[in-house]
This record gives sequence, structure tokens and C-alpha cells, in this order.
Amino acid sequence: MKLEPYLHFAGNCEEALEAYAKIFRGEIVEANRYGGSPMEAQAPPDWGNKIMHATFRAPGVDLMAGDSTHASAIGAGGRITLAVATEDSAEGERIFQALAEGGNVTMPYAKQFWGASFGMLTDRFGVDWMVNAG
Repeated sequence: MKLEPYLHFAGNCEEALEAYAKIFRGEIVEANRYGGSPMEAQAPPDWGNKIMHATFRAPGVDLMAGDSTHASAIGAGGRITLAVATEDSAEGERIFQALAEGGNVTMPYAKQFWGASFGMLTDRFGVDWMVNAG
């Protein structure tokens, strides 16, 4: 068994996953769009090219995502925090800085009392992150 988070975006899923592909050195392995799907009639008229469901994979990261009109969508008031753990502090800082671009740092990435480097932020897509390294 494994846990795969499912992120609901408020219309910018593809942009977010493309950014995460660069940051985490991963890829979107599947992307189904609303247009031509059984869900097309339930989506806003201009959402044909929006992502109904996507699967994203990177080393140590598996998640699913899609665009949603629900109030719980990220960017529309919904909240989730994803935690990234790595043994390498420099890699942790690289990930933290990349996620922070255009976002809001709530706790700067720095060495902590427990010996690891740690930081918290909300990325430009509204996803909350914790990065812990070392």
C-alpha cells in the first residue's frame, strides 16, 4: 500500500504539474482533459482543455491531480500541506527555493534544533509545503 495525494487545482493544474516536473525532476505520466470525456458536461464551458485527471511521478513522489470548481480546490480556499524529505541539505535548499519562486515563505529554510534544515512556504499555486533535509 502507498499513499498518493490528490491535489484539486482551481484551473491551473497543468501549470502546477509542469513546474513540479522541473523542481522534482519528474513527469506528468497521464493527463486526461475534460473535453471529450464523460465529465465534459459537468465542467464550465471553457474548461475543455483543463485537466480532469493527471498522474505525476518523480523519484520519491507520486501524486494525482486535476482541475476542480469545488470550493475545496487549492487556490479557492482548500488547504493541504505536502512534506518533502531528503537526506541532502543542498538538495533540500534547491527544492525549497524553486517552490518559493512566486510564492510566500512562511518559515525560511534554515538549520533547526533537531539537526536538519527545514522551511515552510506556500507556492505560487496555493499549495503549502514543508521541506526537511538532513
